[in-house]
Amino acid sequence: MERALEGFHLESHGRGVWIIAAGKAAPSMASAAVEALGDAVSGGLMVAPRDGTSATADMARRLGRLDSIRADHPVPGMASERAGRLAVAVARARGPDESLLVLLSGGASSLMAVPATGLCLDDKRRANEVLLHAGADIESLNAVRKHLSAIKGGRLAACSSAPCSCLAISDVVGDDLSVIASGPTVADPTTFSDALQVMRQYGGLAVYPPAVVAHLVRGIQGDVEETPKPGALSLKRSVATVIGGRRDAMRGAGVEAAARGYSVITLDDPVVGEARHAGRVHCARVLERTSSMPRPVCIVSSGETTVAVKGSGRGGRNQEFALACVEVLGHAPAEALLASVGTDGVDGPTDAAGALVDARSLARARALGLSADGALRNNDAYSFFAGLDDLIRTGPTGTNVGDLQVALIL
Repeated sequence: MERALEGFHLESHGRGVWIIAAGKAAPSMASAAVEALGDAVSGGLMVAPRDGTSATADMARRLGRLDSIRADHPVPGMASERAGRLAVAVARARGPDESLLVLLSGGASSLMAVPATGLCLDDKRRANEVLLHAGADIESLNAVRKHLSAIKGGRLAACSSAPCSCLAISDVVGDDLSVIASGPTVADPTTFSDALQVMRQYGGLAVYPPAVVAHLVRGIQGDVEETPKPGALSLKRSVATVIGGRRDAMRGAGVEAAARGYSVITLDDPVVGEARHAGRVHCARVLERTSSMPRPVCIVSSGETTVAVKGSGRGGRNQEFALACVEVLGHAPAEALLASVGTDGVDGPTDAAGALVDARSLARARALGLSADGALRNNDAYSFFAGLDDLIRTGPTGTNVGDLQVALIL
């Protein structure tokens, strides 16, 4: 944060800097900004998850200049709408001789929610739930979210007369600023037509709220204003920069593994796709890659998979990814283990960050009467790994840079 703020010149702030910080890292990002900018900060807003990490005494003192809201994640609630409307109000009230500093991190899309005119928060929630259960990727999700919102897709920066600088910690593969937090300060390349096509692809229009479908159709017909596109005059004074992402997590894991005597291989290609398929493929790839290498070896990777929910069990994409590795590692010739975790400490609607699987997991599960295939069919990775006592619980970490996989071959 300190290095990123070096380019935020104090002499250009005019009447002062107003901060809007939202996401899982919002408390620490806002605190660092207030400490670095000092008296140049006039006020603003900090929005963090209800179950996020608590601010330290020093952090709380620095954040005293900002309004603070604990909002809802992963499903937006009334506090999320209140936070979103307050963020828009802060931005709209800024004049050309002030500055707007927007600090974004994972979860901000849910934490600041302002339904487009004619829609209610429940319309947005129901549409989002359908997409998530259908296994929609983040790009598809955001194409819809932006077109149901009055804050996403560049609309936050576009509503302000002040120059806007955005610093973002990326929780998405590719570090696309138009995807991070649904891009509230940057141009949106997607359209109402794209959003409607996403809903056709994931479930069909009949399963979505009629008000949502009607809104998108009105947008296609030109009756609702599009999100700001690249080159829009409303965003000419808005700049955005990614200051952290998944590669930072991989780098940290690799440094720690090397310090413990492992030879480290970092896989730069992101781990994506359906979790149950990606897990098997990734696990087989790791075993093949290390088959002739001297031991011990550590393979570090990262990304974000998806889960199409068809069963009635519990879990998250990291737990399902690990569950898909049980059979592969159970027949591995080497002593091997793999962990997949969400760097935010939360995997799906559970209290676990992810799970650990090793070469003995398959045999241990069978001895306990647990079926990996059955758990996969029912999307019940949580119960499976709880039975093995192999869930990874870290609690909320206060940041999010996607998912991290670490494999050890001993």
